Amino acid sequence: MEFGIFAGLLAILAVAVIMMGVKQVPQGFEWTVERFGKYTHTLRPGLAIILPFADQIGAKLTMMEQVLDIPSQEIITKDNAMVRVDAVIFFQVVDGARAAYEVSDLERAIRNLTLTNIRTVLGSMDLDEALSQRDHINSRLLSVIDGATAPWGLKVTRIEIKDIAPPRDLIDAMGAQMKAEREKRARVLEAEGVRQAQVLRAEGEKSARILDAEGRKQTAFLDAESRERQAEAEAKATDMVSEAISKGSVQAINYFVAQKYIDALGKIASAENQKVILMPLEASSVIGSLAGIAELAKSAFSKDKMV
Repeated sequence: MEFGIFAGLLAILAVAVIMMGVKQVPQGFEWTVERFGKYTHTLRPGLAIILPFADQIGAKLTMMEQVLDIPSQEIITKDNAMVRVDAVIFFQVVDGARAAYEVSDLERAIRNLTLTNIRTVLGSMDLDEALSQRDHINSRLLSVIDGATAPWGLKVTRIEIKDIAPPRDLIDAMGAQMKAEREKRARVLEAEGVRQAQVLRAEGEKSARILDAEGRKQTAFLDAESRERQAEAEAKATDMVSEAISKGSVQAINYFVAQKYIDALGKIASAENQKVILMPLEASSVIGSLAGIAELAKSAFSKDKMV
């Protein structure tokens, strides 16, 4: 009876010891094993066996990517502007043993390291650079912090500046400056529009003057050609009259006198300062001259037919 109880106790103790030596590590985690307080190895996800009583689990570390908020802090920029900055950092444990034993309080160490480097980077930049070059700031912080945390078995994947908040008076001044810049650009665009309009107007006037000059040139050419033809016609008529006079034709003389007489009357009638026109009494002479013109024309036409 007593032996049976003792055997049962041994069996229970053996099962308990075996259970103490069997460990199941969840996916995404790694556990460190310490033997009598000294690190020996790391357990990967799955089923693992350790020595009961001699080995114990030291640290349980997540190997998944983690997000750590960086609290806001006030920073003085290179041009003595006070800004409030906060950020977020993404990191992953790649070596569980180093993350467990190379640094104490891993998250606190990462947070303080990030705060310090944010002050260093932004403190070396002007306010305008800090506000406009956020990607550059993130790249510099990532390079520095990733290199500093590598001995801790970490891989920093991203650092993002969430907000850079200048004081209220500085925001108002920046708003006034932006408004002034917009008004300046508007005035420049308006002046550019006026200049373009003046240029187009001048080009239009130039084209109009060129066309007008071309028109006057063409008109003068046509007038000159008309006068040339008229002069040729008059010269031909004069030659005909001269030939008729040389042959003793009185009608030709009447034609010549009547033409000059009619031209003189036309000039008198077209003068602006003449209100009353006095017709000469020798109207019969004019009529006779016109009759001479008619006879001369008939003679010329009959001569052309005979030719």
